[in-house]
Amino acid sequence: MELSGITAILGGEEVLHKKIQSQMDLIELSQVGIPKDALVNLAKYLSFTIRQIAQLLPVTERTIQRYTSQKHFNRIVSEQILYIAQVAAKGTEVFGEKDQFLLWMNHPNKALANQTPMSLLPSRFGVEMVLDELGRIE
Repeated sequence: MELSGITAILGGEEVLHKKIQSQMDLIELSQVGIPKDALVNLAKYLSFTIRQIAQLLPVTERTIQRYTSQKHFNRIVSEQILYIAQVAAKGTEVFGEKDQFLLWMNHPNKALANQTPMSLLPSRFGVEMVLDELGRIE
């Protein structure tokens, strides 16, 4: 479910031009690059503005705004987008609904040194901590 959830969160096969079925698909997508439309879908899923999603990525808001809808991000930005989408898919799966997951993401968590899970997403290490905590909750 988690991998198909990533596809859905990023806008489906129409946006990605690929269905994510394995970890290898994630590697291939990061190498090709994630299109801006997929990032916009992720931001909508998280109820974020472009400014808010840019704070989680190694790219500026202005750069995102300049991209056309089909332009692809580089590998580093694409990987971070995929990590965040993976957290969203896993969290929605664990909590059973998006609203409960988003509520959890925005509240301090003792297991994460009283940080909100959302505040850890700019770092790959933070993403791993959030995924580990979701695994424990599951």
